[in-house]
Amino acid sequence: MKNLLRYVLTLLLIIAAAAPALAENKGEKELHALLNDALAAFKAKDLDKMMSFYEHSADLVAYDVVPPTQYTGWDAYKKDFQEFFDMFEGPINDEVSDMAVVAEGNMAYSRMVEHVTGKQKNGQPMEMVVRVTDVYRKSNGKWLIVHEHVSVPVDLESGKAVLQAGK
Repeated sequence: MKNLLRYVLTLLLIIAAAAPALAENKGEKELHALLNDALAAFKAKDLDKMMSFYEHSADLVAYDVVPPTQYTGWDAYKKDFQEFFDMFEGPINDEVSDMAVVAEGNMAYSRMVEHVTGKQKNGQPMEMVVRVTDVYRKSNGKWLIVHEHVSVPVDLESGKAVLQAGK
């Protein structure tokens, strides 16, 4: 009986120690699925689907590579996405690398490098490499982006963006 009690207590301690890691893995898996869905929406230029991943709030803040560079509120960022999508003829290609996702409790972040290519409506090709960092909050069982930061490296001597960096 003593051995059975020790076994049960040991098993309970192992389960208690593993529970936070299992919950964290669940959050990270949910965010990987969200990112895959967001990437598909981005490539398809599906504005409504794309914006469904963001907190529909005036508190949303996004830093982007195009002026005004800071977009405050869901409506402002939706307009920025619409203007970006409108530049392209057909779908957008987007290859993601260096992705990392960390989730703990109801907060999380992700980072990645995106190689974006496509044909603009003016017939010119577009190619750029951007770095994207997102902050998420889980509310009512759903992860939403509450802050986004998109950037490109800068050549300090010329002061120009380096759109092909990291390729």
